[in-house]
Amino acid sequence: MAGNAQKVTVPLEKIETTAKQAMVAHGAADWIAAEVAKAVRKAEATGNLICGLYYLESYCTQLRSGRVNGQVEPEVTKPKPANVKVDAGLGFAQPAFARGLPVALETAREMGTASLAICHSHTCTSLGYFTEQIAQAGLIGIGFTNASAVVSPPGGHAAVLGTNPMALAVPAKDGGVAFQFDQSTSAVALGKITMAASAGEKIPLGWAVDADGKPTEDPNAALKGSLVSTGGYKGWGFGLMVEVLAAAVTGSVNSLDVKGLKAAEGAPHDLGQFYLLIDPTGYSGDAFYDRLARVADAVDAQPEARLPGAHRELPTEVSIDAALWAQCQALAD
Repeated sequence: MAGNAQKVTVPLEKIETTAKQAMVAHGAADWIAAEVAKAVRKAEATGNLICGLYYLESYCTQLRSGRVNGQVEPEVTKPKPANVKVDAGLGFAQPAFARGLPVALETAREMGTASLAICHSHTCTSLGYFTEQIAQAGLIGIGFTNASAVVSPPGGHAAVLGTNPMALAVPAKDGGVAFQFDQSTSAVALGKITMAASAGEKIPLGWAVDADGKPTEDPNAALKGSLVSTGGYKGWGFGLMVEVLAAAVTGSVNSLDVKGLKAAEGAPHDLGQFYLLIDPTGYSGDAFYDRLARVADAVDAQPEARLPGAHRELPTEVSIDAALWAQCQALAD
């Protein structure tokens, strides 16, 4: 989106209701659309535009094409005492997580730790949206997911992994979230490349390579080539770790076997997400919060520094590209 595009100011409540209406109009069950719309609202509120209304059109077209099942009821099971599994049935990740989270929280509080596997789902878009909910319930939340292959190995030119993000959210002693982060293991999210291409802007060197494996500043050449891992071999290793947990452990698909996430037609995404839930006081009691405060105080003592996601206050309305908002309203009509 070009920097001089016309903007409109929209209340977050209106964003949520419009997103829900659009998905219901295209075939989603009311409660399922409501869960996804909450995630759209949160993405817009936090400025994570790539995971917000930017995805609404594809949600709607894929509901119509059958690429995502908007009516399926997720199935929650416990294969082992500390393992919670949710089969999303090729539906959205958000309602699957909503069904599995209460069971996973109860399990983690009883066992000290628990894992939550969301299997065979649509893309979850913002992974941190889910780990934040775990931290808000008083537990440490760590999450992993994969996506369609866009990242090539160091020294290579053909994509093997997705952007494969991982997220961490840590609870605060008196409730809420002490800090959190959600980051791709690629140098940048794919959406930033596509947005630069749409705006006719260059991308920084180090984000991507062209089809011959050469670094490029041209987003269109990058889209024909592949992204690279953040930090070279180190980021590649993290991407592989995410792939194992999100795809292999959950029995969902490899990044190699997923078509573009926003493509209207094609096979369902069939992606997985894997979460670890940890009782922060299970081993050291309140010493956990003492050690956490030690780090937070050291960061807060530096005026220009902050822990990621700490002290975050969300707005009640946001500025949105006018053309995008008009499209969303039309989808809801």
